[in-house]
Formats: sequence, structure tokens, C-alpha cells
Amino acid sequence: MKLSSLFEKNQNKAPVISIEIFPPKDPDFNIKKTNLYKELDELNSHFKPSLISITYGAGGSTCENSNVLAKEIKENCGFDIVMPHFTCVCSSKDLIERHLSEIKEYKIENILALRGDEPKDIDVCYKDFKYASDLVDFIKNKTDFEIAVAGYPEGHILSESLNEDIKHLKTKVNNGASAIFTQFFFENEKFYNYLELLDKNKINLPVCAGILPVISYEGLLRMIRLSGIKLSNKAKCHFEKWQNSKEDTIKAGIEWASQQVEDLAKNNVSGIHFYTLNKAYSTIEILKNTKFIH
Repeated sequence: MKLSSLFEKNQNKAPVISIEIFPPKDPDFNIKKTNLYKELDELNSHFKPSLISITYGAGGSTCENSNVLAKEIKENCGFDIVMPHFTCVCSSKDLIERHLSEIKEYKIENILALRGDEPKDIDVCYKDFKYASDLVDFIKNKTDFEIAVAGYPEGHILSESLNEDIKHLKTKVNNGASAIFTQFFFENEKFYNYLELLDKNKINLPVCAGILPVISYEGLLRMIRLSGIKLSNKAKCHFEKWQNSKEDTIKAGIEWASQQVEDLAKNNVSGIHFYTLNKAYSTIEILKNTKFIH
């Protein structure tokens, strides 16, 4: 199923639920022997997400694993839509075409097109693409894949402003995007303000709200630093209070995200996208707590 069909089918219903995972580092992994398989099986036994997206490392460093994982999940885990990530930093047109051809053989129909993080161990490398909009344009003109893109409710860390970032998003949309999956955020008001700005800029695609179930205080600080996201004093105090207890931090993450998800569902968002960090427990508990999602 393609993205447009999924959102059209789900119109006027509960939000589309999607999750994001990352591939094992071992290139010779067997999906059924990994902890990830157990986590996905546990998630599916409680709530079957409509879509699973699969990331890979800076500069496409785990792209081969991601493509194999997409195939394994599609064949063994029962997800309706498997959506691999494609990044363009350090990627050539030939490389992108080869990977597109590979996942097409796996009968995958959707991708998430991103600029990607720059690898730390080499100088910035731009080959045939500089921006995600270039990648969207290339794929749209070469294939019949449906393309999702990233949105940033607080602006991309490298953008001068949120308005500047939305201009870049508009280019991605004009070049052929079908849906927007946002970076995680912790205050829903920022997401609703973002939707208003998209509407003013005549961006009318389905927007999936990114939710990060916090499982580690140190991990939270690291991800905030890398993304440029700002925590409100309320959110900071909520997580800081339990920073020395892993168990309590997980509980605090579930509590915060549950309130977010319930409010988002109540306000009829198109979709909710969980950054699971390859762990099912928190996402399951959040969905259990959300009366608008069954």
C-alpha cells in the first residue's frame, strides 16, 4: 500500500500509527534471532502499527543492512507498509538508483527522503545532491515510489529560522512529497503552531507528529543537543527529577508522551510517529493509555 492510500483510507478515523527503528549492526543478522524481532512481535501482539520506517547511519553507513531489514520485516513481521530511509549526503545518483532498484525488487513502494547527517570522520561531502529536495526531485522523476519527507516543528538545527525551514519544506513538497513525518517534540502547542504555518504556506499533506518515548535522561540530553530542540522548564523538571533511576525515567517518559498522544488524537492529527529506539514497551504502554486509539 502507498502512503497516499493509507492516509486516504484512514481519513476521519484515529490517527495512523507508525514507528521508527534502526537496523542491527551485524551485516549477517537473521531477523528472527534478533532482539528487534522480539520487540516488533510484542508490539504487534498489542497494537499493529500501519507503518514502520527504517533509518540508517550518517552517510548511508548502514544502508545495506537497512534494505535487507526492510525485506525481512516485510516478509516476516506483517506490517502493511515498510518505509526505508534514503539520505543524500555523500550519496551519488548511481548509488541511490541501485538501492531504489533493490527495494523495488522487495515490493516496497514508499521511502522517506532525507538530507541526512554528515559523517563525523570525513569532510562534508556533496556529490550529486546537496538538499533533501534534490533527492525528492530525482526519485520522483525516476520512479513511481511515494516519498515522505521530514518536517521540523521547531525548525531544522541548520536553518536560520522556522520560516526559512518551511520554505525548504515547501520545495520538497513541490518536488513530489506525499507526506510529512516530523522530528519529535515535547510541547504539542509547537506542533499545532507548525500546522498553522504549513496551512499559511499552502502545504496540505498529511503530517505525522513525531513522539519520542524517553527511556534515558542522558539519551534525552544527547538527542536534544543533536536536534536543537528546546525543552520547556516543565518538561525539563519532569525528566530531571527521575534522572538517576532508569525505571522511573521510563515511567516519566510514558506519562509525558501519553498526555501528548491523547491530546494529538483528540485534535484529529493525521498520524503519530513513534521514535521507538528499537524498544516496544514504552510505545505499547502509551497506546494503552490513549483512549482515542484502539
